[in-house]
Amino acid sequence: MSKSENEINVTFPDQSVRIFEKGVTGLDIARSISEGLARNVLAAKVDGEVWDATRPINKDVSISLLTWNDKEGKSTFWHSSAHLLAEALEALYPGIKFGIGPPIAQGFYYDVDFGDMTLEGAELEKIEAKMVELARQKNEYIRREISKDEAVSYYQNKGDEYKLDLLDRLEDGSITFYKQGEFTDLCRGPHIPHTGFVKAVKLLNIAGAYWRGDEKNKMLTRIYGITFPKAKELKEYLEMLEEAKKRDHRKLGKELDLFTFSEKVGMGLPLWLPKGTLLRERLVNFLKKEQDHSGYQQVITPHIGHKALYETSGHYEKYGKDSFQPITTPHEGEEFLLKPMNCPHHCEIYKSKPRSYKDLPVRYAEFGTVYRYEQSGELHGLTRVRGFTQDDAHIFCRQDQVKEEFIKVIDLVLYVFKALGFNDYTAQISLRDPENMEKYIGEGEAWNKAEAAIIEAASEKGLQTVTELGEAAFYGPKLDFMVKDALGRSWQLGTIQVDYQLPQRFELEYTGSDNQKHRPVMIHRAPFGSLERFVAVLIEHCAGNFPLWLAPEQLVILPISEKFATYAAKVKSLLGDNGISGEIDNRDEKIGRKIRDAEVKKIPFMVIVGEKEQEENELSLRKHGEGDMGSFKLEDFVAYFQGIISESLNK
Repeated sequence: MSKSENEINVTFPDQSVRIFEKGVTGLDIARSISEGLARNVLAAKVDGEVWDATRPINKDVSISLLTWNDKEGKSTFWHSSAHLLAEALEALYPGIKFGIGPPIAQGFYYDVDFGDMTLEGAELEKIEAKMVELARQKNEYIRREISKDEAVSYYQNKGDEYKLDLLDRLEDGSITFYKQGEFTDLCRGPHIPHTGFVKAVKLLNIAGAYWRGDEKNKMLTRIYGITFPKAKELKEYLEMLEEAKKRDHRKLGKELDLFTFSEKVGMGLPLWLPKGTLLRERLVNFLKKEQDHSGYQQVITPHIGHKALYETSGHYEKYGKDSFQPITTPHEGEEFLLKPMNCPHHCEIYKSKPRSYKDLPVRYAEFGTVYRYEQSGELHGLTRVRGFTQDDAHIFCRQDQVKEEFIKVIDLVLYVFKALGFNDYTAQISLRDPENMEKYIGEGEAWNKAEAAIIEAASEKGLQTVTELGEAAFYGPKLDFMVKDALGRSWQLGTIQVDYQLPQRFELEYTGSDNQKHRPVMIHRAPFGSLERFVAVLIEHCAGNFPLWLAPEQLVILPISEKFATYAAKVKSLLGDNGISGEIDNRDEKIGRKIRDAEVKKIPFMVIVGEKEQEENELSLRKHGEGDMGSFKLEDFVAYFQGIISESLNK
């Protein structure tokens, strides 16, 4: 398309091209399309990088205009809201100092040093009101490139050592300030055009956070918040939060007697109670059965490994400083680590004997417990722990088998999701960050092959996908499944990774049909990911109402009185013979109380037995949340029960 020296070509997502004058902004481009679009544009994605919608563009580019409906649009909105929070805080509490204030998955936070003052929760409403007042001023977010010397001088005069610490790690020529109203912040951006987009504010809670996550540094006050462009959306979000509190896996885990924690055992190390253990075992057996059908072989590896094992794999170099420190033995110089990963152990199992191309693929599976040191402030119920069990498996295959094996794993992951009621998911193709290639090990050609195999497999399965640069593991690209729960929250559950690096590092080989030595390709996969985290998400997704096949207490037998205890025992035995588990509530309580207690425990079925049931060899049935279902012959109930399970597990 012909253009003058003062004009640029702008390519839109539909690949259409328009000519604009140099210096045009994303907001100008939106306005040229419609005023309605311009009123909703929060930022612009320019050649894959998110920019301020008001930043001038001076060369040919590809552009996407971002609104509240885009992930990057929301992130920009919340990043700008963090600056708005900081502006309000500085106005209310002069002399305070600021750490960092990033957007997060839902909202934002800012780490603040209040000096000798302690911020009380009651003050959050006052801060919210100030944020709304400042938002209504519609102050522009103004970007300014600044020299390092000028930036250092600004923060030295202000006396903010945290910003000076951040500046110390930045290179001259890459530093920008953003100003809105009376507040200036060191920031890379981007930001929304002005504060007026923020219409609804809620500060959610206050926490402590060590500067840079280091327990040796000062504890700062972290203020979490969320904002919306419409008050209605904030109302809906707060209603969702109330429902989330009811579903909190920590609350339900305690009520349902699933797991507990002990300070004497150690923070972040869950203890599974009998009912929780039964739930776990059912999950494990469910997946083991499917793995057996798919040709996996179960293996067991130790909870520790020699430090040299993880040096060979590269895990010690990448994670050693942030993990549990080496365990020394009486033998001088000998060091072991608590196992942070299962894959190095599986490599050594593969290497334990010669392999032929006819032997491949080899599929090893292990429910292996691993240990990673998480900061105490980051621990959260079962979702963030220091010891957890992965449903880990590693497939060693030939290059020509990679895509087929990858597709088989996708099928397994999707079956797991279906059986557990996770029906809303997106597959995230996680690739290298082209701007930060030193994060990764291995040759570029192998990476290219691995990335292509993942993209092709996802396409053939017709998965809804998004591509994220920089989210690959250090040894290879991966496919991560992002699952939405019943409240619309997104969780990363299930991962499949292609790895050309560990076979190289461990010198794994097989003899090919050409009688030459070749390297296998390694596929890492974990449909659950971590059993702990998976159970936490599942509890909150189904609010503790587990699928019948998985429920730790599938039913409870409620005799109307002591006279029917023998018949209750007979019913329990017959049901047990048919794989239906349950207990008898023999307490000296009225039947109404027993029913109410069973409802609170979310037990799927209540089997009531009395004189009529005993005489006619029947049972009266109640279903959790639904009530009376009438009388059943024992064999009819068995068939009904097994039919429910068969339907939920039917492929």
